[in-house]
Amino acid sequence: MEMMNNSVKILLQTLEEELLKPEVRQSEERLNQLLADDFQEIGSSGRLFDKQDVLDRLPSEKPPKMILSNFSGRELAKDVALTTYSVHHQDKEKYTLRSSIWKKDTSGWRMTFHQGTITSKP
Repeated sequence: MEMMNNSVKILLQTLEEELLKPEVRQSEERLNQLLADDFQEIGSSGRLFDKQDVLDRLPSEKPPKMILSNFSGRELAKDVALTTYSVHHQDKEKYTLRSSIWKKDTSGWRMTFHQGTITSKP
C-alpha cells in the first residue's frame, strides 16, 4: 500500500469530518452524494448496514458531538483509498477507531465501506 498524496489525504479527511457534522448527518441529500450505491457499514454494535439503512436512520437520529483525530490514509489502488482515524463521542465519553474505503468515480470521492469499533481512550 502506498501513502496517498497530501491533497487527496486532506480532501478525504475533510469528507470524513463532514460526515460527523450534524447538518450532514441530517441531510439525506448530502449523505446520498457521499455514500456509494454499494456502501456497507459494520457499525460499532457489530450490525451490518447498507446505504438505504443509513439514509433511513441518520437523518432522524439526534446527532452526537464527535471529534476526529489521528487521521491517516493509504492508497489501495488507483482512485481507491483507505482512511483510518479515531473519534471521541463527547456526549457519551466513548471512543471509536474507524476505517473507511473511498472510491473516486465520475461524481468524486464516495465512501463504499465503513467500520467503527469501540475502543479505549487513544
